[in-house]
Amino acid sequence: MNGDWLLRGRDGRLCVYLPSGDAVLCRAEPGPGGPWEAPRRIGGDQKLRPGLSVGVGADRYAHLVAWRPTGGGQSGLVHSTHFRPRLAPLDWSPVGHPDKKGARTGTPAVAVDARGRAHLFVRNADGGMSLLAQKEKGGWEPWRDLGGEGLQDEPAAVTGESGLVEAYAAADGVLLHWRQEKPGAQPVLDDRAEASVRPGTLRALATSAGHTTVFFTDAVSGDLCAWRPGGPPVALAAAAGPGPVAAVRCVIEGYDCTLLGQRSAGGRVAFAAYPTEREAAGAWWTESGPALADDAELALAVDETERVVAVTLSPSTGRLLLTRRKDEPGLALTAWQEV
Repeated sequence: MNGDWLLRGRDGRLCVYLPSGDAVLCRAEPGPGGPWEAPRRIGGDQKLRPGLSVGVGADRYAHLVAWRPTGGGQSGLVHSTHFRPRLAPLDWSPVGHPDKKGARTGTPAVAVDARGRAHLFVRNADGGMSLLAQKEKGGWEPWRDLGGEGLQDEPAAVTGESGLVEAYAAADGVLLHWRQEKPGAQPVLDDRAEASVRPGTLRALATSAGHTTVFFTDAVSGDLCAWRPGGPPVALAAAAGPGPVAAVRCVIEGYDCTLLGQRSAGGRVAFAAYPTEREAAGAWWTESGPALADDAELALAVDETERVVAVTLSPSTGRLLLTRRKDEPGLALTAWQEV
């Protein structure tokens, strides 16, 4: 999965999106801290290929994008909108292919601008970045080639506090950044940094009114690094484990902090927090919960009471575990529970 697959909906309820074979399921909580609803299949009987991406806008509507088989070894992208966690998402709608037709080219990434328009970023067959953006009154703009070459499979997309859409992608020895200059404009490649990025570890987060930050694991040093365009990447700490990091902003002891989570090398969830955009302060890992399966993924969110929620999912076992921040000083968490 690529993006924030644990989301707080427009009605305040949390929802998770779960790949299951050739389908995607969703589960929602009826109320804060209560039992979760049973999984529901999204989009009817449409069969999907691996590589779900999820994005959410200021209106709290979730946008989902995935690949589907179209016959003859070819694939096409499909899109669905989920307006509220306890409602059924819309059926999957075909949105095409960055090269008009062909095989799956890479894992998509989705960001949603201030006007609720989804922007779908995906690597094309030439190894560059392609974009498909929704029109404000329905339908989609034509596919756009945003440039770049030799890109890794998974880009990261994010919406800044300004409502403008941004994207990050890694290539051999370099990290690239695209950004909209004004609402509705085509994102342009505006910065790059020397970096050796471990594939599949990009995670972007809006961190201030003027900046977004991308986190990644350095393929050479093994450090978890942060980069904001306009400066060099900064090492935060040794990565806790090999997989991607989850990130969310929250208030801890009255301070705006960035909370990071990652499955550790020992299999547990490791957390680290630091003052947002103050990487020089450093970050230190603290492990939590039981040991997880090797394929377990982690997501972080803030619920309607502004408490941090962490969820882990293991596709191989189907286990979904959840913990919430306790209503007390610091970052104490409740015991992990299966939902």
